[in-house]
Amino acid sequence: MSEATYYVLAALLDGRLHGYGIIKKAEKLSGGSAKLTTGTLYGALDRLSDQRLVEPAGEEQVEGRLRRYYRITDDGAEAVRGEAERMRRAARAVNPARRAALQGGAR
Repeated sequence: MSEATYYVLAALLDGRLHGYGIIKKAEKLSGGSAKLTTGTLYGALDRLSDQRLVEPAGEEQVEGRLRRYYRITDDGAEAVRGEAERMRRAARAVNPARRAALQGGAR
């Protein structure tokens, strides 16, 4: 799963958001490392919709512009949580204390 996809899904875990809201929340969740452009975001949302990991969740008119909302599906929540677990395992593999324990304390 790409970093952009991961943070798009993670941004939607707490509820539906519109595109700009997803961009801002993804940036916050990533500590500023995920700076999504609108092209990246909407490409990701199209792919995630096709995979049934996100779905449209309404729209509204705000200051003359249409604001579309998206929500994560149960499959999307499962996918992002699975990716988070995979990353936790990967991080443990490079943690010096963990590596020492796996090697029986030998360095």
